[in-house]
Amino acid sequence: MNNFGEKVSFIWGVADLIRDSFKRGKYQDVILPFTVLRRIDCVLTPTKEKVLVENAKLKAKKLENPAPRLCKVSGYAFYNTSRYDFDKLLADAPNLAANLRNYINGFSPNMKEVLEKFDFDNTIKKLDEAGLLFQVTERFKTIDLHPDKVSNLEMGYIFEELIRKFNEALDENPGEHFTPREVIRLMVNLLLAQDKEALAKNHIVRTIADPCCGSGGMLTIAKERIVEINQHADVFLFGQEVNPETWAVSKADMLMTSPDGRDAENIAFGSVLSNDKHATKRFDYLLANPPYGKDWKRDQEDVEAEHDRGYAGRFGAGLPRISDGQLLFLQHMLSRMKDVKDKEGGSRVAIIMNGSPLFTGDAGSGESEIRRWILESDWLEALIAMPEQLFYNTGIATYVWVLSNKKEPRRKGKVQLIDAGSFWIPMRKSLGNKRREISADQIQQITDLFTAFKEGEACKIFDSTDFGYRKITVERPLRLNFQASPERIARLNEQTAFKHLAISKKKQAKEKAKEEAEGQKRQEAIVAMLNQLPSVLFKDRVLFVKEFDQAQEKADLRLTKSLREAILDALSERDETAEVCRDEEGNPEPDSELRDTENVPLKENIHAYFDREVKPHVPDAWINQAIVDRKDKKVGKVGYEINFNRYFYKYQPPRPLEAIEIEIKAIEQDIVKMLGEVTDSAS
Repeated sequence: MNNFGEKVSFIWGVADLIRDSFKRGKYQDVILPFTVLRRIDCVLTPTKEKVLVENAKLKAKKLENPAPRLCKVSGYAFYNTSRYDFDKLLADAPNLAANLRNYINGFSPNMKEVLEKFDFDNTIKKLDEAGLLFQVTERFKTIDLHPDKVSNLEMGYIFEELIRKFNEALDENPGEHFTPREVIRLMVNLLLAQDKEALAKNHIVRTIADPCCGSGGMLTIAKERIVEINQHADVFLFGQEVNPETWAVSKADMLMTSPDGRDAENIAFGSVLSNDKHATKRFDYLLANPPYGKDWKRDQEDVEAEHDRGYAGRFGAGLPRISDGQLLFLQHMLSRMKDVKDKEGGSRVAIIMNGSPLFTGDAGSGESEIRRWILESDWLEALIAMPEQLFYNTGIATYVWVLSNKKEPRRKGKVQLIDAGSFWIPMRKSLGNKRREISADQIQQITDLFTAFKEGEACKIFDSTDFGYRKITVERPLRLNFQASPERIARLNEQTAFKHLAISKKKQAKEKAKEEAEGQKRQEAIVAMLNQLPSVLFKDRVLFVKEFDQAQEKADLRLTKSLREAILDALSERDETAEVCRDEEGNPEPDSELRDTENVPLKENIHAYFDREVKPHVPDAWINQAIVDRKDKKVGKVGYEINFNRYFYKYQPPRPLEAIEIEIKAIEQDIVKMLGEVTDSAS
């Protein structure tokens, strides 16, 4: 087994052994923990005997905390004091289950915590009962996963490909924990592009965080890139992951790649939205690939409580709809930026999301308010549209957001849009929905477009306010005609207030019948009164109401406000030729059915826009002055959206009619020819 694909296929082949005893969705319960365990076993093999000898010495000395000495001997931030390894486990087949548990219990607490997340004990029990434990252990024994044979980078690929396959088998989101490596490299390039000079200095310390770190790929690649720039840089990694198995893979990998184990200790378990395990820290760089279109119901109570605290919490800007939490992760990341006023202050953020956060949500909605907060804070540096069919789980469009609270002077108040949708090459073999990848040269080309900050075919630069608008409500007057015709009087039976006159809520049958009889008499009296009104068509409400009031007084009927409104509603119809209905102060009443809205660019005066775009078409319209923005208190609600495709749209003129006609005639000739061949063959 010399290549990555062969190793993945070999490990995945364990499924053939267990398929009769485990459901397809449970393969990961066996394959993933055994892969991790075999990797650890291979890593510790060279120092295994030395650790056992040292442990015996330390036990004899009754040392309270032997961990530092044992870690030093093992060469890693973890160790195992059990006498077993894969060879010795298989040598005692009858006691394999008990010995395997002994082996796992021999690990240092930090690695034991990792293995516990796999619920390994339950897996051992099931395999033992099915008579499969020896076969599975033996198969894993035959693959050498020592770092000399399988580099940490390749091992990361193996873990992530296995996770992708597991989620695919479960028919779940197979890319939820996996970001293609070339996408990560691009994000890291964009994140560090403006800091190369600062990163090359002596004695630099940098912190990197990923709030939904999956198997840790983004963190490790970001660290590797900084160390490439400056091999003496001291880089600290911080992450959090909600999925237990993926967290375990990430932490195990960190324990094996970080000699002192500090990075591993900073990979926290749990949901960052409801329980941020690094709440007191601020970071130099933050990057993430949050789940697309995944609801945040499990975190709803905590998130809403933090939102109620305003900007004292992470979610003060707003809450997106419950079905998609991407913008919650972005708000979290921005809240963990370093204060730009601190020494070497300020931070940079890169996050990849689908198109929804760009434009979902109307003015005043949670999504729009979050975009408003970002753009008015002048944090958004660039948006990069990525090629489609780039991810394993989805072929949809994705976008990298690059944000910072320490913009260069030339970027102040500006947002750069880069259309990188054509920067891809086809893959030799597709993986799920992933049929394309970005080459190293293309990553550099996109990075160069970002750093050049110049407009071109694939790059456009806008003011932050260009994405804002003020949504004004346009009203038109209510115009009604009135008529006491039999047809309209009959409509009264559809009016709730009128119907309820003959409906009693009393429980006693006698009282209920009495009250309903009285209600029916009242209904009859109202209908009789209406039949006394002139049957002519009134186009002025004032004149009709005058007649109505006189008839009501003559019939000695007292009507509640709701009943009066129900009657007038039944007798009226909208009529463009009727007089305008006015309130008591003489102002036109708005017609809710004719109400409309206009999105006025923030840079424009709403009244100038209204006079130019609306008034010529509807001269009787006006702007509703009562609807104002909750922040600036000006007329109309402020909204922000970034309709990316609009800015790169290229008009494609329709084909000439002559060309279409020639094609149609050619098709007709082909059809005639085929029909002729059928006729000839039939004869």
